[in-house]
Amino acid sequence: MAEEALNKEKMQTSETGTPQEPPEVQNSADPAAEAGAAPAAEAGASAAGAAEAGAAAAAGTGAAAAAAAANVEELPSVEETKKTIQKLGKAEKQLKHFQWFILRLLVMLLVLWVIFFVVIGVVTMPGGDMVPRIDAGDLLLYYRLDKDVRAQDIIVIKKEGGTYVARVVAVAGDTVEVTENETLVINGNTMIESNIFYSTPPYNDYTQYPLTVPENGCFVLADQRHGGTDSRVFGTVDKSEILGTVITLMRRNNL
Repeated sequence: MAEEALNKEKMQTSETGTPQEPPEVQNSADPAAEAGAAPAAEAGASAAGAAEAGAAAAAGTGAAAAAAAANVEELPSVEETKKTIQKLGKAEKQLKHFQWFILRLLVMLLVLWVIFFVVIGVVTMPGGDMVPRIDAGDLLLYYRLDKDVRAQDIIVIKKEGGTYVARVVAVAGDTVEVTENETLVINGNTMIESNIFYSTPPYNDYTQYPLTVPENGCFVLADQRHGGTDSRVFGTVDKSEILGTVITLMRRNNL
């Protein structure tokens, strides 16, 4: 029986050409192979990861170096920097000059406003009431701040909605009379006016004489006594109605 079994085994070996190993041997060899292959695979993966990290670090270093080189190339030269500084300095100087110009202009305009709207006034002679001293159309400059007028001052008046220029002949407290003989009498004294070339009619329809000038008032007459509009028409002039005292004139007519 043993011989028959041995012969059958030989015949099976000759038919397959490979001897069959016992199942127990094959099963015992597989776990050992797998245990040896796992550490080798992990070692290979670690090596590959290290290689990739090294490559990434090298690439990052190269990119940083390239960016630094590009920045160095883009920096301006020393000459260009000096030119830029010079341009900025010139622009700053021009700005300062412009600011000083604007400041001076504003100061000048302020001074002119104070002079011509606070201190000095300008008016055109409205008619021929002051002929021959002042002709119609002449430009008069008057001082606004002095309202304490004196006899023979030429003043600008705002009276009854109109602007008039006239000569002061009497001040507060004086007694004025214009006689039928067309003479001017102040405080009982007949006035001889060397700078007036016309007689003085009384205009009895408007003012009654003798007349005492009230406080803060004055009595004015036009140099052109025939037909001139003055205190013979609208009465005495109050201090509040005086715009100013004429200080000079500019001839605009009969040059």
